[in-house]
Amino acid sequence: MIEMTLDIVTKGGGEMETFICHPERNGPFSAVFLLMDAYGVREELKDMARRFGTIGYYVLLPNLYYRAGRDTIYVAGMLAFVERQREVKSGPVGCHGYCMSGPYALAAAARYPDQVAAAASFYGTWLISEAEESPHLSLGKVEGELYIACAEHDNLAPLTMVEELHTLFRRAGTTGEIEVYPGVHHGFAFPQRWCYDKLAAERYWERLIALYRRCLG
Repeated sequence: MIEMTLDIVTKGGGEMETFICHPERNGPFSAVFLLMDAYGVREELKDMARRFGTIGYYVLLPNLYYRAGRDTIYVAGMLAFVERQREVKSGPVGCHGYCMSGPYALAAAARYPDQVAAAASFYGTWLISEAEESPHLSLGKVEGELYIACAEHDNLAPLTMVEELHTLFRRAGTTGEIEVYPGVHHGFAFPQRWCYDKLAAERYWERLIALYRRCLG
């Protein structure tokens, strides 16, 4: 496994510290963006990036706290970066996020429909809101496949909100799935959180890997 941490220049001119990993052999690889939750980049997330790296992806884990603001402009800089890397296979990319970054991943699929072929949100917060990047506002712009996983017990994305999003999802004709994980709480996928649920976490890995295999190869 090859690992490195680089500063990627963003569209706004800032430098975003990004952890990168990919296999040593048999490249080039499709690029996957792993977007952090509210606790920020840490070893726990790096281990998740490494797990994706071992199955054949070029994984980027950016520090989204490099500047203030709620937007997805950083994706433009990351897309430009991966296009210049010889280890990255030309073609579409994948993007998934946890907690606060779930909506960012979905927004990236809508903002860059010709480049983001697959996007996923895991217990994303405020899936319907007044924010510019709120997923419900741009479902019709997505050309790739979406997977939205929600916890049954989540004050930041209550089931009434999930059901409303599901209605809008169907109405927009969006390709993909919204799935509620029964009996689990917000944060269930992180091994170091009190609410970690191994069975649900392994199901999420299954769903996400299958999504990327379908859309990225």
